[in-house]
Amino acid sequence: MTTYVIPQLGPVYAALGPWVEALLRVVVALCLMPHGMRTYFGMFPDTGMPVNSMKMLSEVLDKEGFPPGWLWAPVIVVTELILAPMLALGLFTRLVSIPVFILLALSIVAHSKFGWFWNKQGCEYPLVWAAASLYFLVNGGGAISLDRLIGWEF
Repeated sequence: MTTYVIPQLGPVYAALGPWVEALLRVVVALCLMPHGMRTYFGMFPDTGMPVNSMKMLSEVLDKEGFPPGWLWAPVIVVTELILAPMLALGLFTRLVSIPVFILLALSIVAHSKFGWFWNKQGCEYPLVWAAASLYFLVNGGGAISLDRLIGWEF
């Protein structure tokens, strides 16, 4: 039993906890989706990375040491456009968190060459995402998820 400095806040924390967990899950997932939309649909031009097609992503992956790019580019786009929305909904949360975590862990490796700070394309931002996705891999979707609604989790 946790002893709070202000015990009256215990019920507030208990009530808000599941909602904050769901919010974190949705934010992690929704942050991934625009990357897939940029790569697959060419949306959001001039947003940093010059990648705006599967072909370009494939070429970048090959160049950056993640061959074969032709294989990994569609895997990344599927992760960002299909699995990320499933994560947002809390549907098969642990299962979809595996490729999400792997993608983000590899993003840490790829961005480490730029240093730490996210505004310099460093590894800070993917590290935060990876830690959050690891949380859902370990803990599942939580009380406010489709997993809980259907009563079935991995």
